[in-house]
Amino acid sequence: MNISIITQYSFIVVAIGTMLLAMATGIVGTISILKGQSLIGDAVGHASLPGIILAFMISGRKSSLILMLGAIVAGIVAFLLIQIIAEGSKIEADTAMAVILSAMFGMGMVLKSYIQGNPKYQGASQSGLASYIFGQAAYILREDVYIILAVSVISLALFIVFYKEIKVYVFDMVYAYTIGINSRLTSLLIMIITMILIAAGLKAVGAILISSMLITPAVTGLQWSNSYEKVLVIAAVTGAVSAFLGTFISSAVKGFSTGPSIILIMSVIALFSVLFAPRGIVRMLLNIRKMRVGK
Repeated sequence: MNISIITQYSFIVVAIGTMLLAMATGIVGTISILKGQSLIGDAVGHASLPGIILAFMISGRKSSLILMLGAIVAGIVAFLLIQIIAEGSKIEADTAMAVILSAMFGMGMVLKSYIQGNPKYQGASQSGLASYIFGQAAYILREDVYIILAVSVISLALFIVFYKEIKVYVFDMVYAYTIGINSRLTSLLIMIITMILIAAGLKAVGAILISSMLITPAVTGLQWSNSYEKVLVIAAVTGAVSAFLGTFISSAVKGFSTGPSIILIMSVIALFSVLFAPRGIVRMLLNIRKMRVGK
């Protein structure tokens, strides 16, 4: 395995982009886990595909910024539809997420097939649009890194500025209400942060895997500590390490895709944590055994 890869410009660009994204999504993903909304990232990620295709159809360009804005608009539409269905009917939120996820992803695939066979769009290059489905971090450009950097910094800045409100909202909504925290505005803030991170990360890991980047580092962090601050640090470090190793492996081993490699590393770390961390299965079984022996 050629270690000198880490000094190459292309590797450095991709590594910086994926590490920043993984750190930010790892931190924000803890909110989704603790609020029991693990599917929201999956729903918004899949629902963003028609927004990307429509942005391309309208602009005729593959500008990362334009496509990201299309993804954000589609994500907002999906979120509003989920809220309307969940609050205005007897359908549960998880069911609404699954319905919107599949419907909008299907719409995106239909639109993608439509423009491929339509002579009207033959003049505009469509290469690279498929990367928003499965991800293709190896083709991240400097523009993409700047976008990821800006989005990550904005997301983390908002998270830090409103940290106290978010923490109270996540752990005790009743107390949040009594001290005057607007739960709707806080929920909206969290959703905006989540959406822009998902939109920025689609090119790196794709609509199918982006939710794993939100959830998996958070799962790891929650297995190692009861302190929310420590969980945030562990989630961020897990995301960064996984992104670096995944990017390195995919660069060093021919045929390995970057996005799936990153998610695979994250999943291995999460599985190890679920089994052997202080809050993991093995420790729990040992505690139960000690209790029984003590009796």
